Amino acid sequence: MTIDKTAIRDAATVIVLRDRLNDPHVLMGQRGAQAAFMPNKFVFPGGAVDKADADVPLATQMPHVCRDRLLEDTERDLTHALSVAAIRELWEETGLILGQRGAWDGTPPEDWVSFAATGHVPSAHPLQFVFRAITPPGRPRRFDARFFMIDADEIASDLDDFDAACDELSHLQWIPLPKVREFDLPFITEVVLAEVAKRAHDLTPPDSVPFFKNNEEANLFLRLKGVGPMTGQKR
Repeated sequence: MTIDKTAIRDAATVIVLRDRLNDPHVLMGQRGAQAAFMPNKFVFPGGAVDKADADVPLATQMPHVCRDRLLEDTERDLTHALSVAAIRELWEETGLILGQRGAWDGTPPEDWVSFAATGHVPSAHPLQFVFRAITPPGRPRRFDARFFMIDADEIASDLDDFDAACDELSHLQWIPLPKVREFDLPFITEVVLAEVAKRAHDLTPPDSVPFFKNNEEANLFLRLKGVGPMTGQKR
């Protein structure tokens, strides 16, 4: 069966902030030169939701307000699958553990065997939903990406140990927030970073989430549960 690679896939992206109150740094890595999507660009860890993500148990759930925002402007409840995908992608691409000590109930799925071997179960309570963006038409890959911000203090492993990471991202590093725009970034990453900078010193999950809704009919900049489009009109 031929897979339509231009079809929109749900995705989760993770923004990890370190020392956010005093000297904020953000974790980023560089995509490979041969990557079909955003080659050579510095990006946050993240990727598409897998079918099996919906069945992976979570020790804790993300904040209620974030779950409410994720249910807006969508036909399916992907809250659980997106939470799992965010934790899985963070582990796969950086080797960092977002979880708590505990034993798995049953045999973990293949993608989670190495995570489970660390003695942790995935926990979603640190995830804060802060941005959503759909890739514009005409790109080689299209994603409906939800961006989740977490405090690095919630990570259960050594923040400077990336030995367990796969090779999808290279040059993994903690970049000072004021210097991150010196790197080669995708446009949407620059937009998201502006939101991150505004929220760096705010530890509470946002009640209103920006949403770049790019589709064949129009390109809209909305807010989930707030003011949008950016004209002052109430949704």
